[in-house]
Amino acid sequence: MTSTTRIARRAAGTSAAARMVPEETPIALSYAGTTHAVMMGSPADFEDFALGFSLTEGIISSPEEIESIEVEDLGAGIDIQIKLKDTANTRFQARRRRLAGPVGCGLCGIESIEEAMRLVDDVGQSTLTLSPSDIVRSVKLLSKHQPLHAETGAVHAAGFYVPGKGVVAAREDVGRHNALDKLAGALARAGVDGASGAVVVTSRVSVEMVQKTAAVGASFIIAVSAPTALAIRTAEGAGMTLVALVRGDEFDIFTHPDRVTDGAAKNVA
Repeated sequence: MTSTTRIARRAAGTSAAARMVPEETPIALSYAGTTHAVMMGSPADFEDFALGFSLTEGIISSPEEIESIEVEDLGAGIDIQIKLKDTANTRFQARRRRLAGPVGCGLCGIESIEEAMRLVDDVGQSTLTLSPSDIVRSVKLLSKHQPLHAETGAVHAAGFYVPGKGVVAAREDVGRHNALDKLAGALARAGVDGASGAVVVTSRVSVEMVQKTAAVGASFIIAVSAPTALAIRTAEGAGMTLVALVRGDEFDIFTHPDRVTDGAAKNVA
């Protein structure tokens, strides 16, 4: 965080005041020495980010496929060098060749569209259920795991709620996708089963958030904001319960409402 000076206009008048703001920096994710993606993000939890991004983007299927992660501070940004083990690296290099378009537009062409709309893991077999009070509690508890947001009011958070335990892990970032990737990495590093709880986010729910939640293995995504139509269709097809617009004791269930019960929550872990 950085302290900055602002002019605060209030009902009582105008005055100069200090305010904490979050840092934002370019973070490159590089595999085998080649940059794969550059994200603007919060300069923290780099190993969680590298592992979570690799998992949720389908680059690896398990943490064991990563040989090493090295974080290099370049001054103007951060370069995370990720070395994959042989089988995973061969698979990744083949993927990169498939995605190489005829022009320098980044993701382009039908292969890129198919990549963006990749098949989502089926989480419909989960027997986890949550009560309405669990859903309300998960959002309230997540707010207690947002120290950066409390200071700045400008970052997103993603947490993992387990019935009977509360929010067992949470990560913050200026980017909502980054926060979820960092959470995925933290869960994988801790050996937490994604089927044992719900992903809770402070942002809207786009299709990528559903894809990443499914990659975690969670059958619930709970959000304080609204979902997109494509996110709803994707969650429906994946067997995921999508709960959004959680405001106090009120919320909307968009898909698979049978998992939200009036009885005690059932934890499958």
